Amino acid sequence: MLFRIIRPALFALDSETGHRLAIRGLAALPRRAPMPVPRGLATTVAGLAFPNPVGVAAGFDKDAEVPDALLDLGFGFTEVGSITPLPQAGNPKPRLFRLVEDQAVINRMGFNNAGGAAALERLRERVGRPGVVGVNIGANKDSADRIADYAVMAKIMAPVASYLCVNISSPNTPGLRALQDESALTGLIDAVIAARAQSGCAALPPIFLKVAPDLEPADIDAIARIALDKQLGALVVSNTTISRPTLRSHHAGETGGLSGAPLRELSTQRLRDFRKATGGAIPLVGVGGIATAEHAWERIRAGASLVQLY
Repeated sequence: MLFRIIRPALFALDSETGHRLAIRGLAALPRRAPMPVPRGLATTVAGLAFPNPVGVAAGFDKDAEVPDALLDLGFGFTEVGSITPLPQAGNPKPRLFRLVEDQAVINRMGFNNAGGAAALERLRERVGRPGVVGVNIGANKDSADRIADYAVMAKIMAPVASYLCVNISSPNTPGLRALQDESALTGLIDAVIAARAQSGCAALPPIFLKVAPDLEPADIDAIARIALDKQLGALVVSNTTISRPTLRSHHAGETGGLSGAPLRELSTQRLRDFRKATGGAIPLVGVGGIATAEHAWERIRAGASLVQLY
């Protein structure tokens, strides 16, 4: 009801301004008791207790400004980020486009965020509070060693993260998706695991891996093998797509990752593919094009243990 009231005002603003106002509004809300846990929805994934399986995907709370406000609204978990070691402005504006006719968005944000130090300071303040808050980590665009970036982020964020999500699937950082190749991914995960071990935290957070929907069968099989071999906590399926199904909006030709309704079928199919490739031996998180309870249930039937919205 509230969203229907404020939607016209938000849509009168450019997309990024509307997003920023939403973050500020959440930050201004007074803390309140968490919503009652719905009976029968609690679940345990990767050793973490989730009051319900519906969470907020990375990309909304990029700088870890409002994780507790989102949990207070009743979400079962939230994932902040993507966060890179150094602050970066991201790609030039405009870089976020509403495709209203298609119930979709195209973005080419480029990991814009305030950097690891700023997010770490905020997350340290909430250590000891209840709720699952994952930290989505990425690499700086101009980094000479992207694997080292992920390792640095894993080491500093492990003590404040319920789980670490390694994001190698954004299409908006040139060359990033190449880390999904088998040899590169093996080296990356090994580096992240080693860095996590050096973090000094008593309870090591599980490692999730976020993958793209634009994968060939051989890529899916290779990623599944690595995830199983390295005992990852979960696979997050999927990020935005660079494919362009039939779209009606005049923004359809914009470069970037497509999300929303046109991603739903592709993301669901990739979820099924990873369910088959892993034999159900690793938890899956469904994300992309989920707008209703029916969509969420569709992902759960396809193999997801958790779902994420944005």
